[in-house]
Amino acid sequence: MAEPIEALSAIHDRYDLFLCDVWGVLHNGVAAYPEAPAALASARRAGKKVVLLTNSPRLCDAVATQLLAFGITDESYDAIVTSGDVTKKLIAEGPKNLFYLGPERDTALIAGTGAEIVSADEAEGILCTGLFNDETETPEDYREMLSALRMRNIPFICANPDLIVTRGDRLVPCAGALAALYEALGGKTLIAGKPHRPIYDAAVAKGSALAGRTIAQERIAAIGDGMPTDVRGARDYGLDLLFICEGIHAHEYTVDGVVDEKALTRFLTEQNAKPKFWLPLLR
Repeated sequence: MAEPIEALSAIHDRYDLFLCDVWGVLHNGVAAYPEAPAALASARRAGKKVVLLTNSPRLCDAVATQLLAFGITDESYDAIVTSGDVTKKLIAEGPKNLFYLGPERDTALIAGTGAEIVSADEAEGILCTGLFNDETETPEDYREMLSALRMRNIPFICANPDLIVTRGDRLVPCAGALAALYEALGGKTLIAGKPHRPIYDAAVAKGSALAGRTIAQERIAAIGDGMPTDVRGARDYGLDLLFICEGIHAHEYTVDGVVDEKALTRFLTEQNAKPKFWLPLLR
């Protein structure tokens, strides 16, 4: 069973590096969670390294700017590693003519990769950072388009493996949901973000470089809220996990806004999830 703890400080002495999720742990897409940034800042003051590990398709500098808009400064972290950062390598190594799926703001991801955005008819691959409009669309709106692309057997590069994220009190679909649909249609997907190994390799390397030494795996803990990404990624990489309950799965085990421990244990068991610790919110 996962152990409930009172605060992140309760496990400071067990770890030297924290790999912390961003969306759903530090903020909900609208506002920062009140105590989360201070919790990470406290860990850093205790001598711990903190690397933010996010499935954002944006590069790390853009995420840092986004965090500032939520009032989250670099006092709370030593570095950021994004799915966008590690996806650039997939883009550079893949087909050069890409059909782009996602909001216009994320097209900068292909800069410096040698790839270019072309029409669907000219495409040799697909680059997806999200839906064109995640406020009004669902993955099913893309079935016909993806079916046609799948018939040509072109690869689908997914820059954000998240299926859904919170935006305030709502859940909105992400690029990972389109990748899942493409796979269900028989298509090939290329993914480097959570839960896949490349983003963890990059984050651990970054943390060790910051510490000036190799940090042993047993001295690294992940912090996250998403089953298919944070939980699975930490489990597959062999890391202890602090599970944040008030994230995308909260409806599964909360009653009147309070975590029901029996329901939480049942949910984690059903998901074959084995976090070491849990907190309602990072504090």
